[in-house]
Amino acid sequence: MTVHFIGAGPGAADLITVRGRDVLAASPVCLYAGSLVPVELLEHCPDGARLVDTANLDLDAILAELVAAHEAGLDVARLHSGDPSVFSAVAEQMRRLDAAGVPYDVVPGVPAFAAAAAALRREFTVPGVGQTVVLTRTSAQATPMPVGEDLATLGLSRATMVLHLAVNRIESLVAELVPNYGADCPVAVVAAASRADEVVLRGTLGDIAAAVRAAGITRTAVVVVGEVLTASSFPDSHLYSTTRCRS
Repeated sequence: MTVHFIGAGPGAADLITVRGRDVLAASPVCLYAGSLVPVELLEHCPDGARLVDTANLDLDAILAELVAAHEAGLDVARLHSGDPSVFSAVAEQMRRLDAAGVPYDVVPGVPAFAAAAAALRREFTVPGVGQTVVLTRTSAQATPMPVGEDLATLGLSRATMVLHLAVNRIESLVAELVPNYGADCPVAVVAAASRADEVVLRGTLGDIAAAVRAAGITRTAVVVVGEVLTASSFPDSHLYSTTRCRS
């Protein structure tokens, strides 16, 4: 048996990959984060599947479910929101599965920052404006950030920055980013990206905090900072240039 870590996507049920849907449909056990994964995805599970909402389970309880399924010879679909490669808490599960000798694989999903870019109708890597994207978060009530990964240090490059799990402390973000980016730097906040209740706010570092508070956004949002959000005068990409040699 195998534990399949599946990226469920950013929120819309139809943004799961075809592979993820098919693996889900073939797995007699499904562990999912009920507070984040759309319940509609569970309709793809086979009849009689064991469905376990992990929203209120700790790591020990989750691993006990995975190991029990392994011992019973059952495949497990382990649904995580977004994509498992970032901010998914799969690393500690994989470490424990390795120790227990339980095999697993990973099915990638659509990450929240990609859904946010789609909602904004923006590319985060614009020629001549920004070619680097920093994906990060803040430490508030979560695991402390490693040394050198504070916003003041990361912001020195003025690269496009996408902040996860941070909108609830928007005022602090602004204070830490303004020295490097400037108060007039474009900012966007996308809450519930791809979902029916999606909210998109646009502004600058100088006014975004007030807009976020007025909209009542406190979670399930990404904050995007950078000039790419409003860039209009930039060179065409060399990829499609008429001067590029294609022979």
